[in-house]
Amino acid sequence: MSSTLAYAAEKQIAIAAVRRACVLTASVFNKLVKQETLTKGDKSPVTVGDYSAQAVVNTILGRTFPDDPIVGEEDAADLREDSGKALRERIVQLANETLTAPLVAGEKEEWGLGPSHAQTTEQLLDAIDRGNHSGGRTGRFWTLDPIDGTKGFLRGDQYAVCLALIVDARVALGVMGCPNLPLSSAHPAGPRGCLFVAVRGQGAYQLPLADPFTALPGARLTIPPSTPETLSFLESVEEGHAKLSFNARVARILGVTRAPTRMDSQAKYCCLARGDGGVYLRMPTGTGYREKIWDHASGAVLVEEAGGVITDGRGEPLDFGLGRTLGENHGVVAAGKDVHAKVIAAIEQAKAEEAQDQ
Repeated sequence: MSSTLAYAAEKQIAIAAVRRACVLTASVFNKLVKQETLTKGDKSPVTVGDYSAQAVVNTILGRTFPDDPIVGEEDAADLREDSGKALRERIVQLANETLTAPLVAGEKEEWGLGPSHAQTTEQLLDAIDRGNHSGGRTGRFWTLDPIDGTKGFLRGDQYAVCLALIVDARVALGVMGCPNLPLSSAHPAGPRGCLFVAVRGQGAYQLPLADPFTALPGARLTIPPSTPETLSFLESVEEGHAKLSFNARVARILGVTRAPTRMDSQAKYCCLARGDGGVYLRMPTGTGYREKIWDHASGAVLVEEAGGVITDGRGEPLDFGLGRTLGENHGVVAAGKDVHAKVIAAIEQAKAEEAQDQ
């Protein structure tokens, strides 16, 4: 099989699954977040969206690649309880609305899509439970984050639906849908909704989320070279997700003068790949937390296919063969080839400075 054909079916199906999941999550936001009064800390729309999107994606993958396991975030145990009845009914309704929507150009009915493909409650709960695979070193499996960036989702800011195929511990394919990301960073108030796709060895591309198939192959993405004057950091919004004070120290060492861009989710990887920044830096805030593979798999292959480098904070490759996590947390650093080594050196210097300050 030539490299241009490698994973061609998986790519088409992943695009379809992510697009439909993004339609669902946008619908959940419009119906549940905008119109219902939420108490502070209420995550119920995220719960509805997470479960429903996972049900949709896993149903499509189960139909098209029945032998492929899935590493996902949710399982359906709570939904099977009597106490989960109201939530269960809402999820079944949303998932079936999404699966039975009319076919668009590029989709096929045999993928389990279209008006005749409503699922029973039990089928959808079983689909959600297909996400309980433990990952590992050999073979192929998918990993899914149905709503990456839950706080961004609730604010109406950035979040992403992230799906990746991992083969023998390497990410082979990544597809990310970013419903709220402007099509062009030069026009932040312009049209929104982007889909990003990368197949290893075939490049990284951006497509319009509204109609990805007719836009294939899409706009090719390449991380441009940068100077300290043009470089900026892409960071988490939440202080708890990354050590932002450490990032500021690294930026000073590198001579970065631009303010960081802060956003939730793997949309940061998408922005890096298309040149809206120069460094994605996520250093651990403390001991104990382990990064989940679904939070980085799609972004990792996108950055590499856009000509960038992604490693941990020591410069070591990320290992997607350890199970459901990336193992001991040494942070994540993604950047263009021209600056990545300088960032790693600046991290070492910042750590030394920090040790002296204590």
